[in-house]
Amino acid sequence: MTPILGRPVDRLDGHAKTTGAARYSAEYDYPDLVHAALVCSTVARGRVTGMDTSAAEALPGVLAVLTHHNSPKMRPAQRPSPLNLATLAPGTSVNYLNTDEVHWNGQPVAVVVAQTLDAALEAADLVRVTYAEAPSTVDFAAAAPAARPQKRNAMLMSGSGKKGDAAAALAAAPVSVDLRFTTPMHSHNALEPHATTASWDGDQLTVHDGTQNIDWTRRHLAHRFGVPLAGVRVLSAFVGGGFGGKGMVWAGTLLAALAARATGRPVRLMLTREAVYRTVGGRTPSTQRVALGATTDGRLTSLIHTSVTQLGRVGGHPEQVVSQSRHLYAAENIFVEQRQVELDAVANTSMRAPGESIGTYALEAAMDELAYELGVDPIELRRRNEPDRNPLDGKAFSHRRLLDAYTLGAERFGWADRTPEPGSMRDGRWLVGMGVAAAYHPAWELPANVTVRLSADGSVLVRCAFHEMGMGAATAQAQIAAHALGVPMGAVRVEYGDSDLPAGPGAGGSAQTASIAASLLEACTKLRREVAGLARKGSPLHGKRFESLEARDGGLFAGAAGETYADLLARAGRSHVDAAVGSESKLGQVAGQARFMTKFLRDSRRWVKAAAGAQFCEVRVDPDTGEVRVSRWVGVFDIGTVVNAKTAASQLRGGIVMGLGLALGEETLVDPATGRVVNANLAEYHVPVHADVPRIDVSCLDDPDPTMPLGVLGAGEVGITGVGGAVANAVFHATGRRIRDLPITLDKLL
Repeated sequence: MTPILGRPVDRLDGHAKTTGAARYSAEYDYPDLVHAALVCSTVARGRVTGMDTSAAEALPGVLAVLTHHNSPKMRPAQRPSPLNLATLAPGTSVNYLNTDEVHWNGQPVAVVVAQTLDAALEAADLVRVTYAEAPSTVDFAAAAPAARPQKRNAMLMSGSGKKGDAAAALAAAPVSVDLRFTTPMHSHNALEPHATTASWDGDQLTVHDGTQNIDWTRRHLAHRFGVPLAGVRVLSAFVGGGFGGKGMVWAGTLLAALAARATGRPVRLMLTREAVYRTVGGRTPSTQRVALGATTDGRLTSLIHTSVTQLGRVGGHPEQVVSQSRHLYAAENIFVEQRQVELDAVANTSMRAPGESIGTYALEAAMDELAYELGVDPIELRRRNEPDRNPLDGKAFSHRRLLDAYTLGAERFGWADRTPEPGSMRDGRWLVGMGVAAAYHPAWELPANVTVRLSADGSVLVRCAFHEMGMGAATAQAQIAAHALGVPMGAVRVEYGDSDLPAGPGAGGSAQTASIAASLLEACTKLRREVAGLARKGSPLHGKRFESLEARDGGLFAGAAGETYADLLARAGRSHVDAAVGSESKLGQVAGQARFMTKFLRDSRRWVKAAAGAQFCEVRVDPDTGEVRVSRWVGVFDIGTVVNAKTAASQLRGGIVMGLGLALGEETLVDPATGRVVNANLAEYHVPVHADVPRIDVSCLDDPDPTMPLGVLGAGEVGITGVGGAVANAVFHATGRRIRDLPITLDKLL
């Protein structure tokens, strides 16, 4: 049988998505379904002093206008704790419509429920709100100097670290650069905006929600509405784009359920594009300092990387902006530090490769500038500073083939054809530049509950409440199950996207595939062992040691002798065999969480685990207008085992495209006087379109990491890292202009 692992199998849900059969959270109909729309605050901080809803209530079709005066009560959000990951679910700590307090410009202060969506939106515009404003802090640049040190982020990563005396080494270095970089706030703009359909039946709540974390959403809703966990069902067969923006429970989800409870009707609440900007967090802005000291032959003697980022005063998660600077280069002295400032703003949240996406931009641009100061090829500078152990603390790398990625990438890209002097390459009137940067993202593993059933007809059913955001998650897990059991891909069916299934991990941190794989492989081993135990006298497997058996050709074999699963189960009179990993009981959940934390802490003390890669960019710059066009891209990645070559390449390309937006266009503009997002639309917030994206050549080393399940390191986020740096470095090579403030727009090049 041809090996299934690694093959470029088409996504199992591809036909449903391309024909429109796939249903998203706003496409489930209920009898008597009504629609809701949000009314958002227009001040950054204060209290609601008046709410005129008369015009809205008089509009035909309007059923209710919910405010803090008449809304059902909800429990406050739980305090976040790394010992209970589900407490990290709320996007903010605000108890929406249970308070008259306003904490940011855009906070929902009322919900309109109407028979039609048009009526709900029109009525929301008719609600008149007055406020008693309070002093607010909304200008990140002005507040940044008062930032305080960050201790640890949500994954217990420290916000600072040091080795030696980096400041003294920098001052003494024969060659040095000391640079400041800024990156703006970025907002999520998934093609499928947030939408929730909620229905109550007594104290039983059913929610269709585009969520990246079904389990967290379910637990959070049960807590907020004071119902048993078994009384909440969350369905999310298809998420649409997520990228971190759907990892938390935001106002739209809560208020859809609240409106359904208040009206006694099923409610659909679809966020408008503007409402996503107002109510859903995005990427924090940052200011960063990168200072590098080196010997004249390019050996780093000092590496300093510090950052200031933003948190909402009522929520938000710290970003690991300096994370990669702990691991990428063998500097003799290192100092990394992250600082934070709290603003009266919507809570920031994860956005594809939070921290590393903008941190690699600054670090890799600084490495490029040092290479020019030294007169050394940028790849050669990186080779001279490649560590054999983690530079900051001496831990072993579980897996690291970054130099191989540079070698293969340089060959595929044609790096040898590059002339080193800035402005020295042209194509007609266009200035041509080539840039390179490292990609880096840590590898994570999270708890996952999985069941596997093998039936007498040879079919396999895998069940886990994981998430499909377009990356082909069900396809990958079907391939893993087929590989582990030695059955054809067509024999495997995967059920996912429903909280009635065994609880899966959230889709974030590039961890979902590896996390489920760990439990799925364990369950398949249990299942094979039980089936082997069914072998009776007369079976060629009778008396064989389990360790000697191979799963292939739809059964178990010892050399040439063996039996199919169907024959083994039929002889034993069994219709099926089940295996499970994980537990849904409270005691089992606590034990599972403890095992996860123990393993996480043990592994983090022993190894540094990460996906990595080399990004190569070619740009063309119009010398008269400053227009930048990315004309070629090559990326070579070390993501461990490649489960599906097609979907992995798609993930990496998608990350690179998102990185082009980060580098050249994306910027959430916030009024520094009022805290209001002023470009809350896709006309003025510029994401890449087809004309902005060149052919992207992606390849993977496909070398398993021995410490990760199935050797998988993760592909979802490493693709965006290094992109900003590679583009900035290519622009400098083309023009001689070093842009240190993203995005790189034509006005900065004129």
